[in-house]
Amino acid sequence: MYIERLLEPAIKSHLFKQKALIIYGARQVGKTTLVKKILADLNIPSKYLNCDEMDIQNALREAETSAALKQLIGESKLVIIDEAQRIKNIGLKLKLLIDNFTDIQIIATGSSSLDLANEITEPLTGRSVEFWLYQLSIKELLKKNDKIEMSRNLENYLIYGMYPTVAQAKSSSEKSENIKYLASNYLYKDILKVNNLKNSEIITKLLTALALQIGNEVSYSELSNLVGTSKQSISEYIDLLEKVFVIFRLQPFSRNLRKEIAKSRKIYFYDLGIRNALINNQNPLSLRGDTGQLWENFVIAEKIKTQFWLMNRSNLYFWRTYDQQEIDLIEEKDGKLQAFEIKYKATKKVKCPIAWKNAYRDSEWKVIDKDNFWETLD
Repeated sequence: MYIERLLEPAIKSHLFKQKALIIYGARQVGKTTLVKKILADLNIPSKYLNCDEMDIQNALREAETSAALKQLIGESKLVIIDEAQRIKNIGLKLKLLIDNFTDIQIIATGSSSLDLANEITEPLTGRSVEFWLYQLSIKELLKKNDKIEMSRNLENYLIYGMYPTVAQAKSSSEKSENIKYLASNYLYKDILKVNNLKNSEIITKLLTALALQIGNEVSYSELSNLVGTSKQSISEYIDLLEKVFVIFRLQPFSRNLRKEIAKSRKIYFYDLGIRNALINNQNPLSLRGDTGQLWENFVIAEKIKTQFWLMNRSNLYFWRTYDQQEIDLIEEKDGKLQAFEIKYKATKKVKCPIAWKNAYRDSEWKVIDKDNFWETLD
């Protein structure tokens, strides 16, 4: 069952403007499904090239001239190059196609933003538009289900995540099996391929440590001791994990007020199913002690995903002072500040911290819980 992606209209609006369209996203988030849907909707001569297949890799690698590339794609007006990071010098090949055949639209996808971006950044300067596709969002699922049904499934999203095959699985056992398969067969495979990493044990230890610290400020020095590698290596691995769409960082908000913490960071997972599979905990919320952390991660990840799909990004932060006053999420957009406290169940009235209220009098304040979460999606 195809679930309409919010990114689809944005991609279609950029077609046939003499620029390559680059779609980044982790494996299994639906990149191939999305580009094939666009291909079917246009109903024009097209070519789909899957670079996971060895014969396609060889054909693209051997096509080193515009004439050879044209022979490969024939009379196609739309060319999809899936998992394009597999092809050495793909950026130069895309440049040849764009410069020599202005009536052809190229769409390239990649599951590693690091590999693909390194290949295309210089050759495609001014010749490409980039998009990021993530796991399904609540807004997308609402196109197929009403809020009552979504509320019933909310716990499943917190435990098993939002990968398309997982979200659409019927039973908990099927969801569990699917997300564990994704975590073990795709996650590590793509991470270790980047920069030819050999030590999967370090990656496993680091991901497990990060999974246990969502919602908390992360110390690279502490992670260094836990994992058994240098602080510099921890920084490099975390940067890598961001670029293969496993985690994202939230920086602290500060305008240099004396008590505000300005040199720290929190790290969250794009998909909670991956996070829970890493720590082997798929227990129901009633048996967990980390429901608050899961909810915080979920709400912030939904905010991040929506921003990229709407191509309308704001700046997101957390806020804390040295005397432990804190706010889970700060959004800065068009010069305005919104502060959000994220509570799964708002059992009592949560008040805005005095220090924030006094320092940022024009900001808005809101508590996001499981009941009013739907209102924050608009």
